[in-house]
Amino acid sequence: MASFFHCFVAVVPLEMNNQTDVTEFIFLGFSNHPNLQSLFFLVFLVIYLTTLFGNTLIIMAIRVSPALHIPMYYFLSNLSFLDICYTSTTVPGMLVNFFQEKKTISYEGCLSQIFFLVTCAGTEGVLLAAMAYDRYVAICHPLQYPGLMSVKVCVCLVTGSWLCGLVNSMTHTVLAATLTLCGPNQISHFLCDIPFLLKLSCSDTSLNEFVLHVASATIGLSPCLFTAVSYILIISAILSIPSVQGRSKAFSTCASHLTVVVIFFGTANFNYDRPNVGYNLDMDILVSVFFCVGTPMINPIIYSLRNKEIKGVLRKLAKECWFSSEISG
Repeated sequence: MASFFHCFVAVVPLEMNNQTDVTEFIFLGFSNHPNLQSLFFLVFLVIYLTTLFGNTLIIMAIRVSPALHIPMYYFLSNLSFLDICYTSTTVPGMLVNFFQEKKTISYEGCLSQIFFLVTCAGTEGVLLAAMAYDRYVAICHPLQYPGLMSVKVCVCLVTGSWLCGLVNSMTHTVLAATLTLCGPNQISHFLCDIPFLLKLSCSDTSLNEFVLHVASATIGLSPCLFTAVSYILIISAILSIPSVQGRSKAFSTCASHLTVVVIFFGTANFNYDRPNVGYNLDMDILVSVFFCVGTPMINPIIYSLRNKEIKGVLRKLAKECWFSSEISG
């Protein structure tokens, strides 16, 4: 992908592109704590390995258990795969940079990171909205559920989520590649993102900013509002169930997803829309770490702890692994 962006930059007209002055970027994130680099490395390594292990376990559990071959878990397996991609966009580079005195990324590498980061973030927002629709149909229209959430519909919803993320990301990345970057080449963060490049640009960024606002409303705000409306209807339907046991059972089917939704959209809103008053680099990085690195790790933990079906399959897999190790031993 980096080679693609290198070729793209090469064919942009000279008057629109001036990358001769900036060929790499220097990350300043974590650089103000030079004595803690080894600790940071260990912490992020554990987080990354936990994310890979947890999400891979969720995918395997859903794949091997026929009882989980239903729309809700089809969406969940896609969410787990997406979280693996999301965290792999930033963490491996961070781990390498912890041992570098000058933490750098090439221009093409920066564009590649933006492309994958924006793709994963946009796709996850739309996918969570699709999962909210699945829960809405299951609880509010249970008799129509098999028809409304057929295999074809589920595949279309997942494919549409990825297409939304890809189209949005490609648009931003192509526009970012046309920016004239004259320096400085320092990014006060640990990753590349569109707002950081806009700050470094010495050319007109009005089109980029306009597209960014449009995307925030369509890819960011719309899924959030759709999910909120879905859960208002879901909660209303649950409260109308006469028995306490029935209400508890209905709510348990969407409690994990609701928790993930609140964490994702809450941290996303705080990460991108918080005021600049009293700006602090450490706090800015902490919020971004939780959004970009923490949420992919937390999601499988939430689903494995709060979902009885997932817990049951994971226990069964653990027992099978233990028995097989005992037999081989």
